[in-house]
Amino acid sequence: MEKQQVQQDKKPEPVKDKKAKSKPISEKRSASISLPNFDDEKFMGELNKIGALTPYSIASQFNVRLSVARDILEELERRRLVKSEGGNARIKIYRLAAA
Repeated sequence: MEKQQVQQDKKPEPVKDKKAKSKPISEKRSASISLPNFDDEKFMGELNKIGALTPYSIASQFNVRLSVARDILEELERRRLVKSEGGNARIKIYRLAAA
């Protein structure tokens, strides 16, 4: 009985307008990312400085996502610029192919 009295004594709070406090809409970014030019001397020079080529090392060096770094390494392997050295199903380790 007391609970009902306490609940009745409380005044209902006014409903706030949700639209008034919404965050401003930010610009949408393009999801497409252009891959670097693989024939560029500067790009290949940067790869030469890295000992073991892993998706993480490429992602941190060129400031791209890991999925993009994996795509870069797969494209370099397809062009036979790098060679797979080892790894497992989760990560692959590459090295530059002998010129």
